[in-house]
Amino acid sequence: MSTPAGFPGGPELFRLSPDVAHLNHGSFGAVPTPVARLHQELAAEAAADPDAFFLGVPDRVAEARGRVAAHLGADPEGIAFVTNATEAAQLSLDALGLDADDEVLVTDHGYGTVVAAAARRARTVTVPLDPTLPDEDAVREAVIAGLTPRTKVAVLDHISSPTARTVAGPRLLAELRERGVTTVVDGAHAPGMLAEPLAGEPDFWFGNLHKWAYAPPGSAVLAVAPAYRARVAAPVRSWEDERGFPRAVEYRATTDYTGWLAAPEGLGLIAGLGAESVRAHNSELARHGAELLAGIPGLTPLPYTEGLAMRSLRLPRSLARTQQEATALREEIAARLGCRVLIWPWPDGGGIRICAQIYNRAEEYERLAAGLRTLLADG
Repeated sequence: MSTPAGFPGGPELFRLSPDVAHLNHGSFGAVPTPVARLHQELAAEAAADPDAFFLGVPDRVAEARGRVAAHLGADPEGIAFVTNATEAAQLSLDALGLDADDEVLVTDHGYGTVVAAAARRARTVTVPLDPTLPDEDAVREAVIAGLTPRTKVAVLDHISSPTARTVAGPRLLAELRERGVTTVVDGAHAPGMLAEPLAGEPDFWFGNLHKWAYAPPGSAVLAVAPAYRARVAAPVRSWEDERGFPRAVEYRATTDYTGWLAAPEGLGLIAGLGAESVRAHNSELARHGAELLAGIPGLTPLPYTEGLAMRSLRLPRSLARTQQEATALREEIAARLGCRVLIWPWPDGGGIRICAQIYNRAEEYERLAAGLRTLLADG
């Protein structure tokens, strides 16, 4: 097995503790120092002259939005800054004016708060996606088979968080469109990891910028197809309401806009480092880590989408069957091995997901694999 080289200068761009192997970038991300520096400068600017800052913030947010849109290949008037994917999901579902009897298709891989948002607004039908489904076509066929004559909306992961594979690919989105099903796509992991995060043209799509796009926490975007933009209501009343989407959605009076204003710096950093090189490095390092873990008795690699910076493996059937068990194992790995990973629950045995970012090194995955082998053997 070849050992991937480190990304030149990658670890030095972050202020992460060297005592921890941070192999869970996909959960909370990490902010590079140039972005963090700009974020701090913006906060100081707001503190120094609040009047000037807040009176000018709507136009500055619009300018920042345009720069983010250019990186994502989006219409700058068709996206809006939001705080996270969960907020975006609720704005999207509210724009559809669902009735309690309307049917929304979700999957058992969906992010908990996004699925809960759908369940609060309409009747949900959950499509089970076996983690061992061999490829994207098999996932697509399972979703299509779950449709009923009453299905009005499909809420789908772009990249599933636990199993790190594509669900809402362009072909599935096209088939749903042909059937008259409105698509709401949770692209939490797409910005910064995918070259074309809006491929397939979903009706609603949202993605976090604080994960793979190097933005400060509380930075995400919601992209809306033209036919639905006028339906998206602002989360709070503001002086920008008459401007409509996206400004009305973005403006929240005296909230903290500094993360959004700093967000383009993160995507710009990726471009400056070479987006293709960043993606290739992260994907190769995730592959290396998964191969190391696959050598541990009881761990089974799961099918994956080529090019992603995350990989998942199934744990022995006796582990992580519930969220409580998964949390306990995650914290045991952190305490005993000094490694941060995601442990996800599943009724007949959960899984482990690892991520790779330019600050990671091959030896961190070797450390995880050696320690996990001992930990699992100890029972």
